[in-house]
Amino acid sequence: MLYRDLPLEDATAGSVAPFGELLGVGRGRPSVRTRFYEDAVELVEKAPFVSDADTCLSIARVRPRPLQVIWMERHFKHTQVFLPLNREPYIVVVAPPGEAALPDLDRVRAFRFAGDCGFMMHIGTWHEFPFALEAPADMVVVLRNETNRNLDAVADGEAVGEDLEKRSIVRRFGVTLRILLPQP
Repeated sequence: MLYRDLPLEDATAGSVAPFGELLGVGRGRPSVRTRFYEDAVELVEKAPFVSDADTCLSIARVRPRPLQVIWMERHFKHTQVFLPLNREPYIVVVAPPGEAALPDLDRVRAFRFAGDCGFMMHIGTWHEFPFALEAPADMVVVLRNETNRNLDAVADGEAVGEDLEKRSIVRRFGVTLRILLPQP
């Protein structure tokens, strides 16, 4: 089996910009105080979430698993979001959106999120489902119900639908991407 190693990078507003944006208070979007509640409520400017319809909030518990990218997927109709609930760090592996039928493995990156902010991906961003680092990471996953249905439409071990392409990296490229944790 061939392996390609991915260095793990800290997720910052700049580092994830080609793929999406960080979500959270103090994460780059301006905030304002409301006219109500004095200074007790501060509202962050809304992120440009996109979905044409039928959006759902799923709850996922992501348990630690081997840091190997087996699958990558993309969505065509919505900006998928991962919002941590229990402040556990997590990793998201991404590749830029593009016209090609498969992700560009030379542009794949692995980002470590501290668990104190969410991540909203651009439409078409290739990604693997998040990895938990030390303990289960509970998160809200914002996506379309159609995407969930598309995940059930498996053909030749991959899932394809109008809002989803989920491709086997191992089968398509003959390589497994491994996430390299920084050495202390």
